Amino acid sequence: MTINFTLDQIQEVVQQLLATPRLKKVITFHAQMGVGKTTLIKELVKQLGVKNNSSSPTFSLVNEYETETGEIIYHFDLYRLNSEEEAYDMGIDEYFYSGHWCFIEWPEKTPSLIPIDHASIHMKLNKNGSRELILTN
Repeated sequence: MTINFTLDQIQEVVQQLLATPRLKKVITFHAQMGVGKTTLIKELVKQLGVKNNSSSPTFSLVNEYETETGEIIYHFDLYRLNSEEEAYDMGIDEYFYSGHWCFIEWPEKTPSLIPIDHASIHMKLNKNGSRELILTN
């Protein structure tokens, strides 16, 4: 699925993503810094039923959210990781195979730890300021 959108259309984009048949719960996000990965994830978390504000886990590496129905969502920002071993030591594989939603920014920091059965979102900034999103499920 390919979607071109502006940031003021983010709610509709997330609705489309969540309506994807059999959308995988582990999703990697690929884009340059500043393209909108965190903004997209914040809207995903919101539409999945989290009432508290979400933020980027840049310094903690992972934020955990709970939806109104008790479902758990993990949001990872792996940018500051120094090695896959560091991620493994923190038990990242247990999160990835928990069966809960896992939204992973900077997955290239842990290429051998990402489950084979995952979805990926690639985003890029277009010249006119809009974004292009490609979902591979």
